[in-house]
Amino acid sequence: MTSMLSRPPVLLAQLPTWFSATGYVALGAVAALAALVAAYFALRLALPKVAAIALTTGKAALAHPLFWVEILGAAFVMILFFPFTPYYTFGEDIKMLKSSGLTLILVMSVILALWTASTSVADEIEGRTALTLLSKPIRRWQFIVGKYLGILGPVFLMFVILGAVFLCTVSYKASYDAYETASPQPTIEQCHAEIWQITPGLFLAFLGTAVLTAISVAISTRLPMMANLMICSTIYVLGNLIPTLVESSMGQFQLVRFMGGLLATVLPVLDYFNIEAGIAAGVKVSPAYLAWATLYAALYSGAALLVALILFEDRDLA
Repeated sequence: MTSMLSRPPVLLAQLPTWFSATGYVALGAVAALAALVAAYFALRLALPKVAAIALTTGKAALAHPLFWVEILGAAFVMILFFPFTPYYTFGEDIKMLKSSGLTLILVMSVILALWTASTSVADEIEGRTALTLLSKPIRRWQFIVGKYLGILGPVFLMFVILGAVFLCTVSYKASYDAYETASPQPTIEQCHAEIWQITPGLFLAFLGTAVLTAISVAISTRLPMMANLMICSTIYVLGNLIPTLVESSMGQFQLVRFMGGLLATVLPVLDYFNIEAGIAAGVKVSPAYLAWATLYAALYSGAALLVALILFEDRDLA
């Protein structure tokens, strides 16, 4: 009884430490949103037609209840409950929290990207909306690039919102677990370390989502939503298994080695962006790795958009 009565004062006494740590999260979220706005105005100056298409696509995605209720709202509630979920890991619950949160944000963002790509590209082509748009002085590559960037906008916004909430829960989990195990309460520096250690995982998850979005846009130029979802889901699974497939094909038959190499060449190696296990274990991600992952995501997304343009160039819209 005494332990239960002492619990609120202990947790309340730790709130200043937690708020101090999460203050950096709020500043980071504001900086990310400012970068998004700056990127839009830069795009508006360089490519105004692409920026107009991107803005229209982003507004349509944000106006749909699927974004706010079924995806963002559901993920928000689940992230808030994660710190209080018993994982039965003998004092290592925060590792499971990190892995679960990163996976949830990635999956929800991929669902949003695939749905938006299908509704804003495939449905507009089938509904002749794209024909009306392209009857104006707008090139087809501007349509494709504008749609892609317009999809990435809401995805980026989702990462900022859910990522900020997730980082706050990670900081709180450190204090919560310390109380549950009767350990010394973490300092501000320790809470900062937990936040900074997991931030690269959010960035890499966004890069993986950007690659899948480019692939989804390419597929949407020819196929409807259900086919798009099935193909992208298969690519997502295989993309995370490619390193294992290539390694297992070593020393096997020539055909097996060829297929393993072909999959590794054609499909994106999404395992590069999937480092939840390493982050949960406390492994630091080097800036060099982040730079190479960014370059790989940019090159593969560019190649996917080029394929999308090729498929869309001779598509009959009438």
